[in-house]
Amino acid sequence: MSQLSDLINLNLSDTTEKIIAEYIWIGGSGMDMRSKARTLSGPVNDPSKLPKWNYDGSSTGQAPGEDSEVIIYPQAIFRDPFRRGNNILVMCDAYTPAGEPIPTNKRHAAAKIFSHPKVAAEEPWYGIEQEYTLLQKDIQWPLGWPLGGYPGPQGPYYCGIGADKSFGRDIVDSHYKACLYAGINIGGINGEVMPGQWEFQVGPSVGVSAGDELWVARYILEMITEIAGVVVSFDPKPIKGDWNGAGAHTNYSTKSMREEGGYEVIKKAIEKLGKRHKEHISAYGEGNERRLTGRHETADINTFKWGVANRGASIRVGRNTEKEGKGYFEDRRPASNMDPYLVTSMIAETTIIL
Repeated sequence: MSQLSDLINLNLSDTTEKIIAEYIWIGGSGMDMRSKARTLSGPVNDPSKLPKWNYDGSSTGQAPGEDSEVIIYPQAIFRDPFRRGNNILVMCDAYTPAGEPIPTNKRHAAAKIFSHPKVAAEEPWYGIEQEYTLLQKDIQWPLGWPLGGYPGPQGPYYCGIGADKSFGRDIVDSHYKACLYAGINIGGINGEVMPGQWEFQVGPSVGVSAGDELWVARYILEMITEIAGVVVSFDPKPIKGDWNGAGAHTNYSTKSMREEGGYEVIKKAIEKLGKRHKEHISAYGEGNERRLTGRHETADINTFKWGVANRGASIRVGRNTEKEGKGYFEDRRPASNMDPYLVTSMIAETTIIL
C-alpha cells in the first residue's frame, strides 16, 4: 500500500502530459496570498498562453456577495518546487469582469509606470531585502524563544550559527533552494539581528519582475512554513521593546546611475525622494511607524536623511558607490509588509518621471 508521501511525490510525466498550474494572487488585505490549482493539457512557458480564471471575491474581501466574481490574469510563470516536473506556479493579478483592475491590484499601475518610455530607457534594477520572523504556531511567539519569555539581548544572532543562536535554518535553507528551483532570482539569505528573524534577497530584477519574484518568493515561504507547522510574520515590529523591526530595504539603480557620472544622478534622485518623503512613507507598509523610530538601524519616520554607509539614514549609499562614482543606493524605509509592485514603481516614478 502506498504511503501519503509516495502519492505526494508521484511523477506525473511517467503517465500523462497533463500538468498542474497553481494560480497565485493577492487577497483583500493586500498582504494575504491565495492560490488554487487547475489541470492543463500540457506544458506552458508563456503566461499569455494560459487561460484567465476567476475566484469568489466575496470570500477574500474583494467583491460584494451579489457580484462576487473576480477575474485573474496570468502574468508570470515559475517552476513549481513542490509538485516539480513540468508543473508551474502562476503569478496573477485581479480584475473585474469588465476588465478594470480591482483596488488591491497594484501590479497593473506598476506595469504602466515601468512601460513609460523614460522608465523603460533607464532599465531600473531592484534588489529587495525581505526580512521576516518565524513564529511558533500555537502561541505566535518567535521561534527559539522561551515560552512567554525572552532570549538574551541582541548581538550574537545576526548571521549567527549554533543551536542557541540560530532558529529555523532548515526552513530558511529549504526556501532558498526552492526559490532557485522556481527560477526566482534570489541573491542570498542570512540570519537577522533579532533571534527568529531572517532575511532573503531578491534581485537584481528589472522593473515589474521584481514584484513578481518577491511575491512568489513570499508564497513559497508561506507554503514551506505551512509544511513545517510554523507561522511566518511580515509584521514590521513583531516584538515591542529593544528588538529590531523587520524591513524590506530596496536597492535601486538606473542605467544612468550605473554609468560614468552616475553618482551625480544618484544624488539628484535622492533629492527628489526627499521632496516626496511623506507620499512614499504612506505607501511603504502598514505599521511602519512602529519600526521607523530612529533606533534599531532606522531613521525616524518623520525625518528624511541620507548618508554614505549610514544604516540610520532613510537612504544609504554604499562606500563602493561613492568610491566608483556610480552604482546604486538603498531605500531603507520600506517595511517588511510592503507591496513590492507599489514600492518599486513609486521609486521609478519619483526619480525618473517626476
